[in-house]
Amino acid sequence: MKIVHSTDKAPAAIGPYSQAVEANGFVFCSGSIPLTPEGVLIEGDVRAQTQQVMSNIEGLLGSMGLGFGDVVKTTIFLSSMDHFGVVNEVYGACFEADPPARSTVAVAGLPKNVDVEIEVICVRS
Repeated sequence: MKIVHSTDKAPAAIGPYSQAVEANGFVFCSGSIPLTPEGVLIEGDVRAQTQQVMSNIEGLLGSMGLGFGDVVKTTIFLSSMDHFGVVNEVYGACFEADPPARSTVAVAGLPKNVDVEIEVICVRS
């Protein structure tokens, strides 16, 4: 069974996708960019962009009764690996213990020309 999740605690989907889909105990969250739930794009400073992304993820997870401790895998997309250190610092502060598996890649472009996008996969315990 597939359950589609949506919340106003994170930005609405800006295309033909769901904020999150749950199936067989796993929750697959679409990538989050630094767009506020109200639709304001955070530009410039990659630290501020990453903080907004992590806030969006926290809001989405919280709306499903989940938290960062339930995340088992993340993928981080960066506009440049030059941003890795700052993104890693902000991201790492959200995972106090037992961080999830992670991949980080630099890509040719991201939606709305942002510098960071992060997607997560969770498991219900």
